[in-house]
Amino acid sequence: MQPSVLAWAMAATLGLVVAEIFGGLLGRSVALLNDAVHNLSDVPALGISWIAMHWAQRPADSEKTYGYRRAGVLAAFTNAVLLVILSLWLGWEAIGRLRAPVTVVESWMIWTSVAALAVNGGITLALVRGRNDLNLRSILVHNFGDALSNIAIIAGAVTIGYTGWRWIDPVLGLAIGLLVLWSSIGILRDSAHVLLEGRPKEMGIEEVARAILKVEGVMEVHDVHIWSLGGGEIAMSCHARVPDMHLDKCESVLSGIKELLAQEFSIGHVTVQLERAGLPAQSGYVMPEPAKH
Repeated sequence: MQPSVLAWAMAATLGLVVAEIFGGLLGRSVALLNDAVHNLSDVPALGISWIAMHWAQRPADSEKTYGYRRAGVLAAFTNAVLLVILSLWLGWEAIGRLRAPVTVVESWMIWTSVAALAVNGGITLALVRGRNDLNLRSILVHNFGDALSNIAIIAGAVTIGYTGWRWIDPVLGLAIGLLVLWSSIGILRDSAHVLLEGRPKEMGIEEVARAILKVEGVMEVHDVHIWSLGGGEIAMSCHARVPDMHLDKCESVLSGIKELLAQEFSIGHVTVQLERAGLPAQSGYVMPEPAKH
C-alpha cells in the first residue's frame, strides 16, 4: 500500500466534509451534520496514518533498535481514542434532537449522501488490500462505517419523505454514533494489545513451544515471549534446555529452531538462549511436561 493512496483519501475526505456541512445546514439534518463531523475526524486519522507509513519505512538505528514499525499501531490507537470521544458526542447530539425534532429537507440529505457514499466507498475499496495492517485497518473500518452511514441516511431521508416522521433523522444520528463506538473499541483493544506486547492472537505459546520441542536436541522450552513488532512482523525469545554438547551441535539446534519458527509460524525475529541440562529454569512461561529425547 502506497502512502499516496492515503494522501488522495485525505483530500477526497476534506471535500466531502465541506459538501456534507453545506448539505446538512441547508437540509437541517442532524444525521448529515453528524456524518460530516464523523468524516472530519477521518482527516487527522488519515494524516496520522500517512505519517506512520512513512515512519514505518525508516530503518532501525541505535536508539530505535526495532525501527519504527509500531508507528502505525500507535496511529491506530490514537485514532481509536479520538473516535470513542467523537461517538459519545454524536450520541449526545442525537438524543437532544430526539427531544426536539426539526423538519429536514429530504432532497439535500439524499443527494449529499449519494456523493458521500461514492467517496467513502471508493476509499474503502482502495484500502482493502492493506486490511492486515492494523493502522490501515483502522482507516478501512472507519470508512466502511461511513459508507454504511450514508446508506442509512439515504434510506432514512426517503422514509421521512413518505411518512413525515421527523424522529428518524436523530435516530439515524444515534445509530451512526453507536456504529463508530463499536468499531473504534475493537481497534482500540487490538492496538493496545500490540503496544502492551501481547501475544499475537493467531498463535498460542504452548503450540509454539511444543513445535520447538520437535527440534532434535531440545529437552525443554521455557521463558517464552512472543509479541508483534507492528506491520505484521512477529518477534520471539525463549530459553531452550539442551544436553551438554559441542558448540557445532548447538549451532545446529539454533538453526533448526529458527527455521521451524519461520516456516510454521512466520516468526522472523527470534532470540534463543540455550541452557545446559541441570541448570535451574529462568522465570517466565515453562512448557509443561517437556519432551525429552
